[in-house]
Amino acid sequence: MNRQSVNVFYWLTRALLRAALGAYFTRMERFHAERVPATGPVLFVSNHPNSLTDAFVIAASVRRKVHFVGTVQLFRLPLMRWLLSRCGVIAINRVADDPRAMRTVRDTFEACYQVLEPGGAIAIFPEGITHDDPQLKTVKTGAARMAVELNERHGGRSGLQIVPVGLTFAAKEHYRSEVLVNFGAPIGVNEFLSGVANSRPERIRALNAEIERRIQELILHLPQLERARVVSAVKRLYLDRLYSGNRVIHEPVKPRAEELLLTQAIAQAVDYIYAHQPNQAEVFVRKLDLYERWLQRLGLADESVAQLSETRRLAKLGLVWTIVGLVAAPVAAYGWLHRWLPWRVVCAIIRQQTQQAKNQTRVSTTAMVGGLFCFTACYLVYVALFHGWIGGLWTVWYALSLPVSGLVAHYYALGWRQFMTGTRTAALLLRGPFAARRLLARRKALIAEIEAARWQVPAEALAPQPKV
Repeated sequence: MNRQSVNVFYWLTRALLRAALGAYFTRMERFHAERVPATGPVLFVSNHPNSLTDAFVIAASVRRKVHFVGTVQLFRLPLMRWLLSRCGVIAINRVADDPRAMRTVRDTFEACYQVLEPGGAIAIFPEGITHDDPQLKTVKTGAARMAVELNERHGGRSGLQIVPVGLTFAAKEHYRSEVLVNFGAPIGVNEFLSGVANSRPERIRALNAEIERRIQELILHLPQLERARVVSAVKRLYLDRLYSGNRVIHEPVKPRAEELLLTQAIAQAVDYIYAHQPNQAEVFVRKLDLYERWLQRLGLADESVAQLSETRRLAKLGLVWTIVGLVAAPVAAYGWLHRWLPWRVVCAIIRQQTQQAKNQTRVSTTAMVGGLFCFTACYLVYVALFHGWIGGLWTVWYALSLPVSGLVAHYYALGWRQFMTGTRTAALLLRGPFAARRLLARRKALIAEIEAARWQVPAEALAPQPKV
């Protein structure tokens, strides 16, 4: 297969991936995409929270062709090896992989240089693993070493740009969620290394530390994981108020990027209060513990409690949902009738994968790839049977109705669950008005604590305002 046909195969595969991502995610938001150089050698370095989906998202978010470095474990099956090699994936042999059977690290670096030297682009996940933690793992030195060696090969004039990328998934294990692709300012390797000592190990360490720092700035990085619960609680209770009156963002940004920047500010504010007002932090945690125990005892979510004071709005919303539910029920039933079989197959595959991996990082990849094949195969069979039974122009309308009704069925199921949760919450608390008042009072007390602490944090202690 010549180079031109390989490129055509890559762009066709990329178009297919974009379609799959568009079906799985409601929004793929790119922030500072203009920072990606249009030409010249580029090395993308990113956090790795979501298995193969991370590579799919980056490839779909960048206009130029991107080669990826992936573990040799992906190349074990002949079909996958054939597909990945034609999509520009370069195998790397980690310590955990078979050290005898696959290419060495030096061979991998040479393959990367062959892409970068003519002005190509490569993406690396320098953590080396995918994980669920809201924390950047230790960044390994492979990317920095590659950049330093390439620069030395060209006498300090490689022209290589390192572009840090931060990936943030709203709910990566949920269908129709959102993802933010946050591009950092490029690191000019020539310029950066010119200010570092001539020792190669020192240059690699300095560049690796800079890469790690830049990626941390693009995500919600929580070095002290025990505070993650506090940050999550403050965000849940107070984020709506920050949207309308924040001291962090002064330029218009897209919704997912705005949420990330405000959440980063919350995390820094929590760290500041712990450092300067530890007693105040302890009081808040005790109140939070008591509030969450009440929620757990009653089987409620905080979102349900937040709506208790909006009885009129809830009544109107319930009436609207009842009308919408009655009107949309036939379409939803039609959609679920057709999607039940492929949906069950995909769910079975997801259960198997998550049990093996023991985390949620493979869910979206499995759902996306498995859903693409299962739903496509089942819908094609349905269309073929319909055409053989009825035929004619009705087959076209039937085929078009399947994805639309399937999407209606999905959102109908989500809305129905929310409606039933709200109904259950209202019924439960109407039987116990004392509990409702106590919960609302505890929630208001927590918000008051956050409000008091907010103005104790100086603006310079919050996440810096990015240049848009």
